[in-house]
Amino acid sequence: MQSFATGDSVAKVFFDDHGWVLIDTLDDDGIKQLREWINEISSWSDEGGPWLHYREMTDFGPKLCRTENFTPFHSGIRALLTSGSMLQCASLLIGEQAVLYKEKINYKLVGGAGYAPHQDAPAYPFIDSHISCMLGIDDADELNGCLEVVSHCFGEVLPMNDVGCITNDVVQSLEWTMAPLRAGQTLWFHSRTPHRSGENNSQRDRRAIYPTYNALSEGDLREAYYAAKLQQMATSTVGNNVQVSLIGDFQGRTIG
Repeated sequence: MQSFATGDSVAKVFFDDHGWVLIDTLDDDGIKQLREWINEISSWSDEGGPWLHYREMTDFGPKLCRTENFTPFHSGIRALLTSGSMLQCASLLIGEQAVLYKEKINYKLVGGAGYAPHQDAPAYPFIDSHISCMLGIDDADELNGCLEVVSHCFGEVLPMNDVGCITNDVVQSLEWTMAPLRAGQTLWFHSRTPHRSGENNSQRDRRAIYPTYNALSEGDLREAYYAAKLQQMATSTVGNNVQVSLIGDFQGRTIG
């Protein structure tokens, strides 16, 4: 896939046409530092604070599949996602000053499950338009479950099934493109860009950070998002798999 440098104005043109764009973000030193930070966060206790760990059952036993709400408790990651090139790129693609809306790490460790075809917008309350990205901690390819995206298809929320994912007939009508990336690259995509990913059938982990941003003019909604998510997940469930979102896109098996 074609990639662009951070701050490249042509990236904005590509994004506005395709609904996604690949950006070269971190050099080797940045990747090394990021991996150290992710190892720190993944080692935090499930009961040690207000951050959120989620775990799935795999053929190799229980494994960590997601962490959320961690930027208040890690200064390095907070700086990476809320200042510098990441915020600059989010603002460029949105077309005005951006602010962090939410953040997650999807680990997709060896044997980890994939995600059904979906759009993010139905899972993100308060506003209709956001921009998300996948910042690679590890290389992602077809074998370990890279993203697949649909181009030129982010104008509206598509028909959904009973767990908030794209209906099968619509999925079959879309043209899906594999989106492999190297560690340190970032795949940016609109919250209405359809995407999916397969399970990790390789012997390599496929970890990535997924921050989501919105226009600052629409408000700093991060705390409101997590409050709403925790309240909804405490009172209702979606589907029969591990629930990590307000929609049932994750295909991971529950533990126990």
